[in-house]
Amino acid sequence: MTYGELIRLYFERSNALQWYWTLYVVVIGGLLAFSSLRQRPDLLTAMLVSTLYSFFAYKNCGAILEVTVQRYAVLQSTKEYQPAGPDAAEMQRLRGLIEPTLNPPGYEGVRNFHIASDLLTLAAVWAMERRRWRKTRDEQRLQSSPTIG
Repeated sequence: MTYGELIRLYFERSNALQWYWTLYVVVIGGLLAFSSLRQRPDLLTAMLVSTLYSFFAYKNCGAILEVTVQRYAVLQSTKEYQPAGPDAAEMQRLRGLIEPTLNPPGYEGVRNFHIASDLLTLAAVWAMERRRWRKTRDEQRLQSSPTIG
């Protein structure tokens, strides 16, 4: 494998990682839109949506881990690559420019961010569900109160 192929593979893995994050954001947006548009409280739906979202978030975080590990492996291979031949000096110069910019974030920070976002998303879903329950309770209370007149 050439140095150029290693760099290309690194950025292919970066693009794959970006797609996992894009999918994650789209799912959160859809989930919050669905939750905000529901009119009536429904505990079963809220529990089902929360469970399915948790499964998705778990698998998405696992996929992000796999791609992150792959990126680090490719980065290590890139740094260990020893150019040979007449272009070796030019390759070393380019390496000095390119490699310092390849700084993927550590997985622990990414995982912690993912988990915090998951918890905030679930909190928002349940806050909206609680608001629906409270609104229904208040409406029932107003309907059952005697009118003065």
